[in-house]
Amino acid sequence: MPLNWKESGLRWYWVAVIVILADQLSKQWIVANFELRQTIELLPIFNITYARNYGAAFSFLSDAGGWQRWLFTIIAVGFSALLTYWLRKQPSDMWRLNLAYTLVIGGAIGNLADRLYYGYVVDFLDFYWNTSHFPAFNIADSAICVGAGLIILDSFIAPNETQNTGKEI
Repeated sequence: MPLNWKESGLRWYWVAVIVILADQLSKQWIVANFELRQTIELLPIFNITYARNYGAAFSFLSDAGGWQRWLFTIIAVGFSALLTYWLRKQPSDMWRLNLAYTLVIGGAIGNLADRLYYGYVVDFLDFYWNTSHFPAFNIADSAICVGAGLIILDSFIAPNETQNTGKEI
């Protein structure tokens, strides 16, 4: 384990802060300037559409009666704490995993803030083809997906022995 936080993955926490800021500022802009379900077409395959998600990914458990808000809050706090712990234990030069963990943390906290403040998550990115729409999502959701993808990618890439020590083994 690195001796101090500067040598650990915690040095990458600035990524989580940027994700949270971008996510929350974009959602505040949507809430202030759009009516629920209002849509602005930007591209032939992309709209900005104000939607509310009371559940998790793809509105999972959105009609469960309200208890899911607290379940998803506990999950977000738990995963963020676990990933923060892992960040503290790994060196700062493990860039792919550090980036992945901080993206997931930033996304989880961004959506957590919505759940605690509004009781739902604000979604607004709406991609579609013809009449088929992908479920609306937001910047936090994007960060979580990219972070998860990097974690999966990292599991398939052979470890580089020079990444941590700077010496060939």
